[in-house]
Amino acid sequence: MSTRTKSFDYAVSVDETWDARSDRGGGVLPGAEEASWTPEHLLLAALVRCTLTSLRHHCVRAGIVLTASASAHGVVTRREVDGRYAFVLVSVEANVSFDPKPDEAAVAELLEKGERDCFIGASLLPSPIYAWRVA
Repeated sequence: MSTRTKSFDYAVSVDETWDARSDRGGGVLPGAEEASWTPEHLLLAALVRCTLTSLRHHCVRAGIVLTASASAHGVVTRREVDGRYAFVLVSVEANVSFDPKPDEAAVAELLEKGERDCFIGASLLPSPIYAWRVA
């Protein structure tokens, strides 16, 4: 008997004004005229949200309340291997606190799971570099 692997489907649409909408509803991401949110910024925001969502999932399973904020930085330039422009460096800096605060080994395990189980981070090459500040 074969087991079926979990699958997660996501969809967005972009209309003729380049406004983006999620298949889950919610607000509209502004179109092409909004220069402050480039596709590159959206990828970094997705990475931060995904990482914190993943970490929160593991905290909930462990009976721990997570308080967190994070930022991401990326560098796009021409890659040496193929001459194409791409992210060549992606980093995430996060401030987190846990209630109750587990011991150091458990904190390290939670942070590792938060990194590992973020689908966005797992999809990027190069892999993101994470820096965690635990209060």
